[in-house]
Amino acid sequence: MTALIVLLVIVAVLVFWLVSIYNQLVTLKARFENAFSQIEVQLKRRYDLIPNLVETAKGYLKHESETLTKVTEARNQALASLKAAAAHPGDAGAINALGQAERQLTTSLAGFNLQVEAYPELKANQNMMQLSEELTATENRVAFARQAFNDAVTSYNIYRKSFPNVMVANNFGHTQDGSLLEFEDSAAIQAAPKVSF
Repeated sequence: MTALIVLLVIVAVLVFWLVSIYNQLVTLKARFENAFSQIEVQLKRRYDLIPNLVETAKGYLKHESETLTKVTEARNQALASLKAAAAHPGDAGAINALGQAERQLTTSLAGFNLQVEAYPELKANQNMMQLSEELTATENRVAFARQAFNDAVTSYNIYRKSFPNVMVANNFGHTQDGSLLEFEDSAAIQAAPKVSF
């Protein structure tokens, strides 16, 4: 009789332990999916600002239509990639495609900003100044949201790969790591600026 009670206690502890690991995996995955939704909100805001920015600049940049077209196309591609990633924030391919689209959009916006610099009256335009300020603030929010997402993904990945959690994870559908969302080339970010006098 005592042996049966001990066996039942061991089984109960084992079941409780497995359930707690599984629940923690679900919680951590839900956190990184929620963190992605915060990125989605900020990126949608950014994508909504870009057409207004382009429209404001059109009158001044009549001869720079190629630049405006590149920005618009990059924005549309990034929006499509965001929709795909939002549907599956745990899908590495979708997250990587979003990162690629964002890099292309950033490159296009950099070219756009160079063109704007050549037109002082456009830089001084009140709408352009306000839109640029809102875009900068939104990009800062995106950076914070992306950092929170990457932190949540890292927590999930570490927990999932830890022993003995990995055995539970693999048997209950948590077989893939979450992917970090990177927008810029990490080598370019890490390179220190060179200053000479």
